Amino acid sequence: MTGLEVGAVSVLAMLVLIYIGMYVPIVLAFISFVGVWVVKGNVNIAVSLLWMASAKTVGNFLFGVIPLFVLMGLLVSACGMGRDTYDIAQSLVKRIRGGLGMATVVANAIFAAITGVSIASATVFTRISVPEMLRYGYKGRFAVGVVAGSSVLGMLIPPSVLLIIYALIAEESVGDLFIAGVGPGLLLTAAFCGLIAFMAYVFPNSVASPETFAQESESDNRLSRKELVSKSLPIATLILVVLGGIYAGLYTPTEAGAAGAFVAFIFALWRRSLTWRGTWVILVEAGHISATLLFLIVSASMYSRMLGITGLPTQLGTWIGEMDASFGMLLFLYVVIVLVLGTIIDSVSIMVIAVPLFLVVLAPYNVDLVWFGIVTIIATEIGLLTPPLGLAVYVIKSTLDRDDISLADIFIGAAPFALIMLFVLIVIILVPEISLYLVELRRSML
Repeated sequence: MTGLEVGAVSVLAMLVLIYIGMYVPIVLAFISFVGVWVVKGNVNIAVSLLWMASAKTVGNFLFGVIPLFVLMGLLVSACGMGRDTYDIAQSLVKRIRGGLGMATVVANAIFAAITGVSIASATVFTRISVPEMLRYGYKGRFAVGVVAGSSVLGMLIPPSVLLIIYALIAEESVGDLFIAGVGPGLLLTAAFCGLIAFMAYVFPNSVASPETFAQESESDNRLSRKELVSKSLPIATLILVVLGGIYAGLYTPTEAGAAGAFVAFIFALWRRSLTWRGTWVILVEAGHISATLLFLIVSASMYSRMLGITGLPTQLGTWIGEMDASFGMLLFLYVVIVLVLGTIIDSVSIMVIAVPLFLVVLAPYNVDLVWFGIVTIIATEIGLLTPPLGLAVYVIKSTLDRDDISLADIFIGAAPFALIMLFVLIVIILVPEISLYLVELRRSML
């Protein structure tokens, strides 16, 4: 078999093995190892590929940002900042029709700025906001749909683990990607709140009972100034330490992760939220999550190197160049592929599979890879809400543990939010300045 034939067969084999349920990193590593062995006819070269992918990839100092941000997110969840963000948001918007739903979205946006992990947001707000909305008379399907939809903000609003992983794959600046995520993140937050207001006024029966809306309009459950300061100060401090330090150029993203984890640890101690056993559980969970992500990155590095050896990406770029396909057609094809992959595999796996292939294809068009990263993140995150995988939906179901709210209810409740994400994705594609304005401003100041 020629290198191109091996590359083409490897792509088909990868899709088949993933569809039948094999673990994505195992699939990528196995296919890469066998592919290099077949192309080079030497198993020692395949072994060297495995060694290089491990040593040259996660051995990089920059990869330390992953476990540090994961640890920070877990500490933040443990010390009750999720509850504080919800209380602050609820105090601000509760009197508006559909206010508790908007409070969940706003709280998720704030929480995203101190964690960077969608699954953490889904877990925390399933426990906090869903019972609260049900207690006030909101429909169960709407309540879980709001949590599922707004949880995706954790991967768009910086600091975001997914933005970090894209930066590592595309060899782009983590700081630029963080800044680029601000505008789209705020736009998506506003779009979600607009959707909730639209549903509350146009389809009120799908949101809550009339009595619930009447109670909201009469409610005056606002935090006192002292409570507002005590709850918002730790959140603002953590955001300032992590994002402020990066944007001001005081330290690298990896150092920012360390600083954020340390500050979150101090707040957890100050609030007496940690026990010895609880600390151990957090450290073990951070290790499990980090090991999973890093193993996936190692296997993705193997796969990218194997494809490079076969010459498939270069040939694919040549074929597309000969087709004279427009940039718009290629971008449309890319988004469709990412959306389809989102129905079967997780966000990180989609990125490590699709991004390296299309970076080569789109290279002749001088695409801004920071903007392309934001497009990739939004398209990928839609997969968190779509069946059959819908990872955020499964997390909510397992966390909620209620028989009266089925998995189908969560998917149906999340569907309007997935459509809004698709709309925002189109806007970001048509108006790149939404994600690039702050980046260009920062670049001009350096």
